[in-house]
Amino acid sequence: MDADRLARMDALLDRQDILDCLTRFSRGMDRFDRDAFLSAFHSDATIAAGSFVGGPVDLYDWASAMHEAGQVATHHNLLNVTYDIDGDTAHTETYYLFVGRNRDDSNWIAGGRYIDRLERQDGAWKIALRTNVIEWSGTAPTMPIPFADVEDIHGNGAPSRSTEDPSYQRPLVNRRKKHTP
Repeated sequence: MDADRLARMDALLDRQDILDCLTRFSRGMDRFDRDAFLSAFHSDATIAAGSFVGGPVDLYDWASAMHEAGQVATHHNLLNVTYDIDGDTAHTETYYLFVGRNRDDSNWIAGGRYIDRLERQDGAWKIALRTNVIEWSGTAPTMPIPFADVEDIHGNGAPSRSTEDPSYQRPLVNRRKKHTP
């Protein structure tokens, strides 16, 4: 294989490892999975998010308490990602869409960008510095959650902000009865 192709493959692997890191942050926050969340950051990282500025452990404690008090569910959706990789340092800009189902049954939505500096240490990409640029926020009309009245809707597991969520089940199996409405 020629050198240019190998270099491109290395770049793709770096991009994928960085995207996996960014995804661990979102999943960790939404599932209240502290280990997954913290695995996205170097232990001495600095994060500026809303009124918070500090390290990853304190961020997790602050953000999980805030989301637990305010919402019954959250989705930190990652959208477009741009990468600027130079050796063992990368800068990314990740557009996001946050959606939260508030405890009063209203829906909060916000959009912005995570701007990160990541560093590869011991072969692993992790966030060293993050700033959160919030660009808009609002509420969406509330509607009933679809199919909530289906008898076995949670037969494969109920959504959970913990490792009890169906996404952690291994192997994933179907426990619901076959049904065509």
